[in-house]
Amino acid sequence: MPPDIRRPLKKFLPHLFKARDDALNEADTVQRLILFFTQVLGYDQLSEISREVEIRDRFVDIVLKIDGKTKLLVEAKPAASILRDRHLDQVERYAAEGNHQWGLLTNGIIWKLYHLTFDEGIEYQRAFEVDLSGEDGVNRGAELLALIHRSSIAKGELDEYWRHRQALDPESIAKALFTEDALRLIRRHLRRREDVLIDIEDLAAAITELFSTEAREQIGPVKIQRKRRPGKTAMPPEPPPKQPPASLPTQPSPPPPPQPSA
Repeated sequence: MPPDIRRPLKKFLPHLFKARDDALNEADTVQRLILFFTQVLGYDQLSEISREVEIRDRFVDIVLKIDGKTKLLVEAKPAASILRDRHLDQVERYAAEGNHQWGLLTNGIIWKLYHLTFDEGIEYQRAFEVDLSGEDGVNRGAELLALIHRSSIAKGELDEYWRHRQALDPESIAKALFTEDALRLIRRHLRRREDVLIDIEDLAAAITELFSTEAREQIGPVKIQRKRRPGKTAMPPEPPPKQPPASLPTQPSPPPPPQPSA
């Protein structure tokens, strides 16, 4: 379980809010973020936090390492700036070089964590976003930012969170729902309750309408995964009936011995 960071987070928040209110530049924001990673998220400043790591004439602001291995790439922006996904560009380039899967974009108040994959080019999905200035910002921030605490990453809890998140993704749920077996099961329950037989194509369309517009866009056109029907195979020819074994020829009986004369 990720550690409870509510107390150190609540203690450090005034420094982040002041950085925003004073509109600190990027370099000063980075200094505060390094203190945050040290005092709130448990990283060692000397051995586990690197600044201004160069890749192809560009720099990643902060690199977090555990046991000498890069675990998280951080792109920092000025404390009062608006964050946009395109700001992750420098992190993407560095991540692609070393096949690093996690990138973080933050200005100290808003935190956006991304999971990166490199199967077909560079693709990223947002794992979470939290605004520490929002309503319930401390509790929600403590819950989500604890996932990038040193101990959480070292124990694999961040990766476990992502697998769980992926399993509950609309696309993943749709793949489980839109199978012939699942739809037939739902149709069977509906028939028992409503006494009507529904075509599974109509049922799939009705279920699709339950998803939000964003989820439907992510799922794409619904395709029912039907079970494979085995083709008809020719029956093997029946074996010919077994013939009884041929009987051996019988030997003629020897003639009876002559009877003695009286």
